[in-house]
This record gives sequence, structure tokens and C-alpha cells, in this order.
Amino acid sequence: MKIFSGFVAAAAISLVLAMSVATAVNASGPDEDAAKSLARSNNCFKCHAISRDKDGPGWKKVAEKYKGNPAAEAKLIHHLNSGEMVKLADGSMVHHEIIKTDPPNDAAQVKNLVDWILSL
Repeated sequence: MKIFSGFVAAAAISLVLAMSVATAVNASGPDEDAAKSLARSNNCFKCHAISRDKDGPGWKKVAEKYKGNPAAEAKLIHHLNSGEMVKLADGSMVHHEIIKTDPPNDAAQVKNLVDWILSL
């Protein structure tokens, strides 16, 4: 019985340590350099800026709009992957460009970009 309870205690400690490491990795936040690089390679800065509106909203405004919204990440990931219609500053409507990643369809890169925008 002592061996079993010792094994359970060791397994529990291992689980807690693994969760702590995962939390520490997530606590570091998104990779800003990678997010900016992806945004540059997709010409996102043509229509968006970090702090001010251009043809599209500034990303700090986007972050403020979605602050505290648990569905924000999923909504923005969908927005970047769907090509849905958006209204530009001049009132015209266009399809939002779909984010291209290398390798293609790398969901982690798009998620990192969205997480970075939401962190602003």
C-alpha cells in the first residue's frame, strides 16, 4: 500500500510540475516578433496600424473591443482565415485578405498573431 501511495504522490507531483511549466510557457505571451513578421509578410500594415486607424481599425482598438470576450480569439482567427467582407474607412466593402503562412495553413502562426493583437 505504501508503494502505491508513493507512486500516486509522485505522479501527482509530476502532473503539478508539468502544469506549472505549461502555465509558465503560456504566461510569456505571444511571440511579438513572429506576429509582426507574419503581419508584414501579409501586408497587414497596409490597412492596419498598432495604435491608429487606417483603412482598418488600429489593433489596440481591436484589443479593447474584444477585451474580456472569451470568444474573441476564435472570432478573429475565423476573420483572418475566411475572407469575409469588411468595411473600409471610405465606406467601401472588400473581402479581407486571408492570412498566408509558411508552411501553409499553420494555425499556430495565425493564433500567435491574434493573441498578440489581443494583448495590445
